Amino acid sequence: MIKIITGKRGSGKTKVLIDAIHEAEKNSNGNVVAIQKGNGLNTDITYKVRLVNIEDYAVEGIEAFYGFVAGILSSDHDCTDIFVDGTLKITGRDYEQVGAMLERLDKISADTTITLTISADNSELSDNIKKFIS
Repeated sequence: MIKIITGKRGSGKTKVLIDAIHEAEKNSNGNVVAIQKGNGLNTDITYKVRLVNIEDYAVEGIEAFYGFVAGILSSDHDCTDIFVDGTLKITGRDYEQVGAMLERLDKISADTTITLTISADNSELSDNIKKFIS
C-alpha cells in the first residue's frame, strides 16, 4: 500500500512522517525502514527503526529509487513499513513518471505500507500521484 503526505516546503510533512514512523515502530511485528536523503532524521528517529541515507548507495532518479525499494521488499519479508522523506529530491520532479513508479511499487508492496513525503501542492500533482494521498 502506498500513502503520500504532501505539502509545500515548511508545511510540516516531516513532523507528520516522524510521528507515523514512531507509531509504526510501536505497532509493528516486523521491521520498519526509514529512507532519507542526507541525515536530517538521524536525531528524531528511534534506534529500533532501520534508518537509511540513500546518498550512501548513490541512488538517484526514478528507476534507481524503484530498484532500491524493490530490493528492500524482496530481501526483508518481515518489513511492515517503509517511510521516505524527500521523495522528489531522490526521484526528480516529473510527476507523471513519479506517479507511474508509485503505481509499480503499489503492485509489489501488498504486505508493506510505503509512506512518502512529496513537497508540492496537491494542485501541481498528476492524477496518478493524487490517488495515493492519505
